Amino acid sequence: MGNQTSWLDRLLLRAIHRAAGPVPVRMSSSGDGAGDSVLSTIPVLRVADRRTLLSLALNPEMGFGDGYTAGRIEVEGDLLRLLEIVSKRPRPVATRYSRLLSGWLAWIQANTLRGSRSNIHHHYDLSGDFYQLWLDPQMVYTCAYFPEPTATLEAAQSAKLDHVSRKLWLQPGETVVEAGCGWGSLALHMARNYGVRVKAFNISHEQIAFARERARREGLSGRVEFIEDDYRNVRGQFDVFASVGMLEHVGREHYRQLGDIIHRAIGDRGRGLLHFIGRNYHRPLNTWLRKRIFPGAYVPTLREVMDVVEPHDMSVLDVENLRFHYARTLEHWLTAFERSFDTVVQRHGSDFARMWRLYLAGSIAAFRAGALQLFQLVFAGRDCQSIPWTRAYLYEAPGEDNQGEATWIRAIS
Repeated sequence: MGNQTSWLDRLLLRAIHRAAGPVPVRMSSSGDGAGDSVLSTIPVLRVADRRTLLSLALNPEMGFGDGYTAGRIEVEGDLLRLLEIVSKRPRPVATRYSRLLSGWLAWIQANTLRGSRSNIHHHYDLSGDFYQLWLDPQMVYTCAYFPEPTATLEAAQSAKLDHVSRKLWLQPGETVVEAGCGWGSLALHMARNYGVRVKAFNISHEQIAFARERARREGLSGRVEFIEDDYRNVRGQFDVFASVGMLEHVGREHYRQLGDIIHRAIGDRGRGLLHFIGRNYHRPLNTWLRKRIFPGAYVPTLREVMDVVEPHDMSVLDVENLRFHYARTLEHWLTAFERSFDTVVQRHGSDFARMWRLYLAGSIAAFRAGALQLFQLVFAGRDCQSIPWTRAYLYEAPGEDNQGEATWIRAIS
């Protein structure tokens, strides 16, 4: 801040530094100075007024997120670099206000049957036209898998669908239940390339409608059934359980219930995979993300996820961390989002566009810094016999050898 700051401004600045660390901050009018596109050696927050400074002192996460969204906070320099610096620091000391807000969010966003539908509607029932601006053509809204760092996003998302399918060791004729299917890409990929039948559950109306139409166009409606319902209502017996990007929305208090549902679906002989954003140690999700972007979300540690598989004696077969793959995925998303930024502003307003820019940029920073991880966990029932002998099958050259019946003839011979 400049030399003309008042004693109150200096007091607020000290409070911000105690809570969030020594982030460079200065006061200025909202209309002058450099914007986000200007690079500088040390990024600086430009705060428009004392009200915004006060919000930063009371709750740095909400204050910064809402201030940036509204344009009351600008970043002089590289936004990504600033967020990465902050992500590498220990979590800010929670203020009393932020603790109260966190408790209120946990109550109001509880993942009950009704609450989960409301939480998912907030994020995933935005128009598909919005997501089509910056996702790949298959509309895969989860971490891609880059066989080479230079792979395109489209190629990496196709590789991810195949990577997951290989890990599940799918046999032609098997049945798969997928919990939280997004726009349907994985279910369609498994049915098309591995000869399985899939029931895919999702409570996002927009996503289910998109997936059903795509299945119809591709002639796969007879092999894939998209069901607009909660995962807790899964019924029937299946060979395989798959969940990509849903565990973050389940809520830690429901992990044992999820384990019950998985065991009911695949018994002691089935196989499964959980693909989820995780952490190295327990900490709550950023309050701004929970309130504005992902209501009801929780990012677990591996230890916490064991509450899903251990009570039913399910064996963990494989754990892979794709943290850097998610950072690269998000870089592609943000680049495409910035190309369409003016379109987003026209359709949804500047506050919405800035909010999503901050969410995508902050996610890149968190994965780069190691504040977030991306885990794929493969498991099986205690009596499962369909388990690969080695991991070699995961890395065979793509083509006929990794699809359909040819895989199994080679694998079991």
